[in-house]
This record gives sequence, structure tokens and C-alpha cells, in this order.
Amino acid sequence: MNKHVIVLPLVALALAGGAFLYLAQGDTARLPAGADTGREPVFTAPRSEMLPTINIAKVKPWAANAKPVAARGLAVARFADGLSHPRSLLRLPNGDVLVAETNSPPRPKDGIVNRVMAYLMNEAGAGAPSPNRIILLRDADGDGRAETKATFLTGLHSPYGMALVGDTLYVANTDALMAFPYKEGDTRITAKGRRIIAIPAQAPNYHWTRSLVASPEGLLYVGVGSNSNIGENGLEMDKGRALILEVNPRTGYRRIFASGLRNPVGLAFEPKSGALWGVVNERDMLGSDLVPDYLTRVEFGAFYGWPWNYWGGYEDRRVQPQRPEIREYTKRPDYALGNHVAPLGLAFADKVQLGAPYTDGAFVGLHGSWNRKPAAGYKVVYVGFADGEAGKAKPVDVLTGFLDKDGAAQGRPVDVTADAKGALLVSDDLGGVIWRVTKAK
Repeated sequence: MNKHVIVLPLVALALAGGAFLYLAQGDTARLPAGADTGREPVFTAPRSEMLPTINIAKVKPWAANAKPVAARGLAVARFADGLSHPRSLLRLPNGDVLVAETNSPPRPKDGIVNRVMAYLMNEAGAGAPSPNRIILLRDADGDGRAETKATFLTGLHSPYGMALVGDTLYVANTDALMAFPYKEGDTRITAKGRRIIAIPAQAPNYHWTRSLVASPEGLLYVGVGSNSNIGENGLEMDKGRALILEVNPRTGYRRIFASGLRNPVGLAFEPKSGALWGVVNERDMLGSDLVPDYLTRVEFGAFYGWPWNYWGGYEDRRVQPQRPEIREYTKRPDYALGNHVAPLGLAFADKVQLGAPYTDGAFVGLHGSWNRKPAAGYKVVYVGFADGEAGKAKPVDVLTGFLDKDGAAQGRPVDVTADAKGALLVSDDLGGVIWRVTKAK
């Protein structure tokens, strides 16, 4: 055989492989640290990525006595450990704490995109099957450590959000909002439960978490993330998603409360204004300096831009057809938390007693990036408020050290809530730990 017949394909393959490796190196952030946070974040021009920037921290679980680093004046200790992928938290009136042990439901394994997503989840320590249960933690002796760890509720389907209204516990599975009878002090619910509404969970069901919060009036608010990055598989795949639902659990009536929210995860009511606020994960593959994830007041009927716009009117020209007529109706978020930081947990400071400066504001759990260089997030931050609005100051680090000195992930913070004594609880799904943050003695 002519040697050129052999050599030329090899050369082409080598060039293609070199091009792939070059593109796979990804994009590196150019903005200085902190420029992508606050009420007026800095925006760069989009830097389109043919392949997503992949920068997954290696998994190196906490050593026996290791722990995150608390901010000056604060201390951190283990409230509970030995958990299986703990995510959302709910403190009950008697002080018991519920934690959802959960993960993504099974996803399709065909096609390059699904295989890449499976690889990313495995590399990030999130590829295990979902435990599909809720655990009850009880600190009966008040020493700051849960001595009771009971399996409270099973038979769920990738559960996430939880809310208690009267004697009914509501759980947001990935595909349905469920109701269960609750009796204070019980350590297990055996009732099958009843479905209030179905929730869209079309395959491949990206952004599978369903956040949940109850208003003082007993209405429920459910966050439903998009099924894509920017609707690239057709908007029919995202029907009924990228929004927050308002649900009357007594009648089952529901309506869209707000839309254009790519992945609204943490939801909470601000205590002074009574307004609903949420943290939202924004879009990918526009470079390491775009787009900032955010904290925002969620207004009824508001549209927040996804997929056509971000941050109140910046057009994402990858989305076709364009919708320039809706830019003037796009609501701008209130506060940027940083690019690709993946905010998941939200809790206001009214029930947290950590002293100044943590008296009027919001705690946010930043799960951490997989698609930014350098890595971002992997910490809990505090955003100061004034008169019910996010203030002008930059976020303040509360709990760091989830990445070790070599950049390996020892843990990843998820949800935040106050315990019965005013300490801040932080779930860590990678470490299998619930951390407890208090004032230093």
C-alpha cells in the first residue's frame, strides 16, 4: 500500500486530536476576583466555547478531624456526619432537622452529551444513585451534635425541597409535589402520601432539583429548573420549566409566579418586606467571566430573561430565533454572586444568631464551579441587606476551606438554615456532613 495512503489519515487524526486538546483546555477568567459580584458586576464580551470549559476539582474527602474554615469570630463543628449526599435542610418547630439524602434521577446514557454529563457527575463525586430518603436529626441534649439519626421518610423520587404547613409535610420530588401527615416528635412517617401536583421532569431532566418554600399564608412556591443550558434542544423540551410555581396545596390550583429563571434553587422569604427571594444558576459556555449567578427578589409576573437575555437585557445571540421585543420586559436581578459559583442554599439572618455583622442579610451556599478556571464558589457567603434590599457591599465569606491547598474538593456546601439555638447549619453533599457554625467562644 502507498505509504501516503497511511500517513495522511494519521496526520489528519493527529491534527484533529491536537485541535481537540487545544479547545478542551477551556477559557480562563480575566476579571479580577470579586468583580463579578455585587449589585453592579462587571460584564465582559461573551467568549463562546465550542467545548465547555471543564475544571473539575479532584475529590479528596475530609480527614477524620478536618473541617472548613470559619470566618474570624466564628467557629465550626460537625452537627452530623456519615450521611449519603445530604442536600436540602428543614428545621421543624421542635428543633428536629430534616435533611434530604438525594441525587439526580437516572438519566439516559446514549449520545455524547449524556455520556459527558455522566462523566462530569462522576468526577465531581455526584454520580451515585439517589438515596431517595429524608433523614431526621435530633440534638436532644442540646450539645450541638445530633445524637439521633433516623430514617424519617422513604419511597421518594429524587426529593429536594421540604416545607411544613400545620400538620402536613410537603416534599418536592423531581416529578411531583407530595403531602405527608406529620406528627411532632415522630421519627418516622410510614404513610404513602398524596400527590398535590405533577412537576415536569422530561428526560434527560437536567436541573432536577425542586426547591420549595411555604409563605406565611400557607401557599407553596416550587422552583423548577430548565432542561437545558439555553433551550438548545428546542423550547418544547423546556415547557413548564425555568420558572417558579405558586401552588395552593388545599385545592391544587397552581400558576406561574415568575419565569425566565434558568435554575432557581434556594427560595426564602425576606423577613422585613415579606418578599420572596431566590438564588439562580445562570447559563454556561460564554466563558469563565460570564454569566453571574445571582440572588434576587422574585416578583409576581416578572420575566428574568432566560434563555434570550441575561442580567436584564444582555442578549444571548446563540439562542435562535432571537426575541428582541422582550428585552424591555426583562427584569434585572438584584445581586450577582459570581460567575459559575452555583448557589443552592438561601437563608435569611433573622433566625441565625451569629452577631454583627451577620444581623440583617442572607446566607448563601455556593456549591462550586465545574466549568470555570480558576474554580469559584465552594463556600458559604453572607450578603448584607438594608431595608429589605440587598446592600451595596460585596459578599462576605463565612465558611471556606472546602477546597484544600492543592485545589481538591474535601466537600461542597449546599443548603443553609438556622438550628433551634440560632447556629447556622450547612449541608455538605460531598463530605456527607452537616456543619454547625456558631459564634466563637
